[in-house]
Amino acid sequence: MTAVSPDARRIWTAARGPLLIGVVVLFAAIVITLLRGSGEGGALDPRSFRPEGSHALADLLEQNGVRVELTDDAFSVEGATLFVPQPNLIEPERLADLSRRAAATVLLAPATGVARVEPETRQPGCPLADRAGAATMGGFVYEGEQRCYDSTLVRTGSVTTLGYGGIFTNRDIDSEGNAALALSLLGQHERLVWYVPSAADRAQQKSLTDLIPDGWKFAALQLGIAAVVIALWRARRLGRVVPEPLPVVVRAAETVEGRARLYRRSHAASHAAAVLRQATRDRLAPLLGVPPGDDPSEEIARRTSRSATSVRALLYDDGPVDDRGLVALAAELDAVENEVRKG
Repeated sequence: MTAVSPDARRIWTAARGPLLIGVVVLFAAIVITLLRGSGEGGALDPRSFRPEGSHALADLLEQNGVRVELTDDAFSVEGATLFVPQPNLIEPERLADLSRRAAATVLLAPATGVARVEPETRQPGCPLADRAGAATMGGFVYEGEQRCYDSTLVRTGSVTTLGYGGIFTNRDIDSEGNAALALSLLGQHERLVWYVPSAADRAQQKSLTDLIPDGWKFAALQLGIAAVVIALWRARRLGRVVPEPLPVVVRAAETVEGRARLYRRSHAASHAAAVLRQATRDRLAPLLGVPPGDDPSEEIARRTSRSATSVRALLYDDGPVDDRGLVALAAELDAVENEVRKG
């Protein structure tokens, strides 16, 4: 008999390749995340020189006497213009409180729009932005007291809402009247508080799945599909099991010894004891004329000097057995079988 159940070595040999790939992917993801986190900032970051950054606008504001304060915890906004590039990540109550205390507030693309339009060059159509002239506007459409650029920029009281932030980026600030419009919105006062929501703000507004990048979700889906395909591939059957002769004759004693070593290695003394008891019952049943599956204890007691209770305990006891008890059980079962055969 050949053991086909995988042991620890075979499992490790089969699994080390996928595990190594997984570790490499995880390490690469961590490195990429750390490199991105230590960069110059993301979209609409006044420190970023990237096309989607806003360093050019921050430089223009400072040249015009506006002090730009980048913060993730806007506490003191009195007398300043408050710019919130990501208002949807802030609790509405906190955002309303900041807007009341600030001299002016500019909100970029809050989720209160009534419609959505494509960004394109639009005319102001209102006195509020006449000086800026045509600018690249679009995104969300809002309701408000003063409406400009086809209602993609509105102002109610001291709060200005616009649906598209391209006018603030390094890439588009020099197009049309984007620079003039951005300066008029963010340069209303000598101090500009550029409020980037902190990690605490983001966690309050998003679930765990929302915080996972879309690329990671797609990668996890691909890995799941690959795992299912591999499982189906490894579990496929090419047909019924076909017996074939062994290349050599294996002595019965060697087979028994091999199985015994497997039982011992897996500490399966109790299982081995159950196998010995079942084998003894199967061998004695034909000798005693007992139907297979019936209890032969009474017939064994009649042919030997043992009581039916002791024989039943010997043949059916399922208590835990150690190695020494297994040896004693084998000797006792052998003795009972010899007594039945001689009797």
